Amino acid sequence: MFQSKSIFHWLNKLSPVQLILLFYFIAVVISTAVLALPIVYRDGVEIPFIDVLFTAVSAISVTGLSSITIAETFSPTGYILLAVILQLGGVGVMAVGTFIWLIIGKKIGLKERRLIMTDQNQTSFAGIVRLIKQIIIVILTIEFIGFIILGTHFLQYYPTVKEAYLHGFFGSVSATTNGGFDITGQSLIPYKDDYFVQFINMLLIIFGAVGYPVLIEVKEFMFANSEKREHLRFTLFTKVTTLTFFALIIVGTIFIMLLDLGNFFSDKSWHEILFYSLFQSVTTRSGGLSTMDVSLLTEPNQFFMSLLMFIGASPSSAGGGIRTTTFALVVIFIITYARGGKRIRIFNREVYDEDLLKAVTVSLVAGIIVFCSVLVISIVEPYRLTAILFEVTSAFGTVGLSMGITSEISTLSKVILMILMFIGRVGIITFLFMFKNNKKSGKYRYPKEKIIIG
Repeated sequence: MFQSKSIFHWLNKLSPVQLILLFYFIAVVISTAVLALPIVYRDGVEIPFIDVLFTAVSAISVTGLSSITIAETFSPTGYILLAVILQLGGVGVMAVGTFIWLIIGKKIGLKERRLIMTDQNQTSFAGIVRLIKQIIIVILTIEFIGFIILGTHFLQYYPTVKEAYLHGFFGSVSATTNGGFDITGQSLIPYKDDYFVQFINMLLIIFGAVGYPVLIEVKEFMFANSEKREHLRFTLFTKVTTLTFFALIIVGTIFIMLLDLGNFFSDKSWHEILFYSLFQSVTTRSGGLSTMDVSLLTEPNQFFMSLLMFIGASPSSAGGGIRTTTFALVVIFIITYARGGKRIRIFNREVYDEDLLKAVTVSLVAGIIVFCSVLVISIVEPYRLTAILFEVTSAFGTVGLSMGITSEISTLSKVILMILMFIGRVGIITFLFMFKNNKKSGKYRYPKEKIIIG
């Protein structure tokens, strides 16, 4: 009794950020235990604990990097359990917890709302429970539609209805949650000539990566009556996110195409080049699925894709990275400062200095983390620097693309990648706030003094 009271007292002392990180850590522990069960694997298959842990972290962080081949290792039961873990990681631990609380009729108190707000990267309590309901409904609806479409289409690929719809179910969950896992053994390479499968997967990846608040705002606009629609206004977040997200896809497609015209694309038709380039650009947002072996691309292209993965998806989505809005604010800030401006203005709105400070901080810290990770892994591994950078940014961006070295790297490197996947999922800001000093600062201030910069 005394021990349980001590635990509750300790939990109450934790900040919302620390509690969220604790919940994600518990989710990793439980997922590891689930993926260690014998029913998860095919008969006679055993894998080391480090690979079980790596797969669990990759699933909770919806990354898709794997040191094993899922298709050759997992049983159909394992596929379903892995899909459930992907769902938990994609929607968010607190979102799933809130949904369960609502089902059993539990009241969502102030502390729970603070946790949800932190987990979903929101800035206000207003409508937070309604937001979670909307997220769950929208995501499950998208996944169900994707499951039906893909499962039906896969009837022409697989001998039984059960197998076709199993691939449709897992593929829909993996793409929508941006999980990046596959049960084909070759990602989407078997469908490299099937543009319908690629198109559906690209849509699902975009739905999962563009940001849940964006999806909800678009849904409300589409289903509103004409009178209400006239008064609806998209938030600045939705405008900046959408513009940046799709601009990155377009620019990414063009550069991926141009950087390999004389190499991988040299003997391809125009539509093959277009779909290869477009799919790789979309999947670097955080999807992780691939229609080709990325190790066949030129080094400049691999480096460019590493940059795209470093940026990652949008905030309040299933993806990781520094996030699209962070990238947009930093770029606009640099342009504004170079032109002598003092304030950041976007779409006739002024950006808070606090948001700009967060964007710069996230970019700097993320750059330092990636640099240090590449440095350490390059010391202990014999692979090219480009391949290591690709793996590191893929983990941090919770993308899951790989140049085929994940299964070959040492335990130390796997641990580093797991840490990167975890940070990428919870976000740099949440990770930094874990070390936040809760002591109130004094009222006095020190004299200011100029420092020479640049």
